[in-house]
Amino acid sequence: MSLARLSIKGISYSQTQNGAYALLLSDMDSNRQLPIVIGAFEAQSIAIALEKEIKPPRPLTHDLFKTFADRFQVLVKQVIIHKLVDGIFYSSLVCERDGIEETIDARTSDAIALALRFDAPIYTYKNILDKAGIFLSDKNQDTDIYSSDHIQHTGDVEQEEKKSSFKSEFSQMTTKKLNELLEKAVNDEDYERAAKIRDEISKRS
Repeated sequence: MSLARLSIKGISYSQTQNGAYALLLSDMDSNRQLPIVIGAFEAQSIAIALEKEIKPPRPLTHDLFKTFADRFQVLVKQVIIHKLVDGIFYSSLVCERDGIEETIDARTSDAIALALRFDAPIYTYKNILDKAGIFLSDKNQDTDIYSSDHIQHTGDVEQEEKKSSFKSEFSQMTTKKLNELLEKAVNDEDYERAAKIRDEISKRS
């Protein structure tokens, strides 16, 4: 079966859905998007890996795995999202050590968190994109992609607040205040909030 390479488009942060986060992957050869529900810890880990300027005071579990793998010369070469059953995605880590390749089962959220740390490409089969992918036109790239219309197509994405709600939380704050909040969020190990604050600061630079 043919593989499609994916890039990480972003994470949807919800202030109302406890523990509900949606990771959006984008097919690099088309405008199809693949939304995947992930847990709070994995969302934090992915957010901190995406935001290079935020350094956690202690290593996260996926950082520890990366250090361990480096020490024992294990390389994660690629991640493949290989199966979708009842709304649950199944993934594999393709690893290599001493020229020997091994495939290891992993939760998709963990696999993507590790792919970011190893700079490994992420793939899925095109039949999975056909089954669970959604199409976003240019005019609705910034709208709520997690609305009920899209949930009907994917069947596994929780209702999320509109991105505009997130923007309003920080848009009226001064840069000085945002930097203070960023430092506090990192010290509190609230990494998904730190990433959102950093996004707002980056827009102003």
